[in-house]
Amino acid sequence: MSSLLNQRKYRAYLTVFFFLAPAFIGLLAFRAYPVFLALWESMYTATYGGAKAKMIFVGFENYQLLWEDIIFWRSVKATALLTLFINPIQIGLALGLALLLQRSTPYISIIRTLFLLPVGVAIPIATVVWGLMLNPNNGLVNSFLGVFGIAPQPFLTSETQAIWAIIAIASWKGVALWMLFLLAGLQDIPKIYYEAARIDGAKIWDQIIYITLPLLRRSLLFVTVADTAINFVLFVPMFILTQGGPRNSTNVLMFEAYRSGFAFQDYGRSMAIITILTICILIIIGFQIKFLRPKN
Repeated sequence: MSSLLNQRKYRAYLTVFFFLAPAFIGLLAFRAYPVFLALWESMYTATYGGAKAKMIFVGFENYQLLWEDIIFWRSVKATALLTLFINPIQIGLALGLALLLQRSTPYISIIRTLFLLPVGVAIPIATVVWGLMLNPNNGLVNSFLGVFGIAPQPFLTSETQAIWAIIAIASWKGVALWMLFLLAGLQDIPKIYYEAARIDGAKIWDQIIYITLPLLRRSLLFVTVADTAINFVLFVPMFILTQGGPRNSTNVLMFEAYRSGFAFQDYGRSMAIITILTICILIIIGFQIKFLRPKN
């Protein structure tokens, strides 16, 4: 009898392994392997003395050079500033819109569709369109500001405004995407909780604090983690619009890694930056999971 149970258990394990094996292999090939490859290649530097580049093992020298590199620390500052503001802005606006759009009002489907339109626009296309709108000379935004007597703003050509313009462009698309996930989470909350709260005289703000937010922790955790990971590697707006400028104000770590590898052919430095960026993402996401994961 026990041997029969062991055989069934063994077959069950084989079945589970058979179905999970493709996903596990894909995870190793497309996630784990690139991370270890970046870590390994960050310990090499290339020399171009002959017809073909030669890779030389230098250990942690690339990391030491980054520690002494002022351009790298400016990239760290730009990345920290971007992440510090863009995540709360996107998640806060997405949650607010989700709370508004969950209500059953006339034409709510059409209104939701209008708010979801940015999701269907590719980020390069959105970046080019926003670049035309933010043009300091004849852009639509400055023309609109001129109606109210406000002087034309430099936006993407200003050292102090460029990073905020990037945040606005990324948020235009990101808020709509994260709102979609939060709206699905809101609709999964049983209505009976709100009905009981209204009977007890709870106001809307109390319902949000004591019912909505606790029961939305799972969706908020997913959105926060995904938003953090995406914004840390945000690259397209800097590449198309600012090239890291003006004066490195938008030269985030991802763009600096690209510039090091493809513009200056310094692959060791590029991989070292990617490794540091990956470690920072994992640490921050670890704290987010610790504090935001749903409680039993």
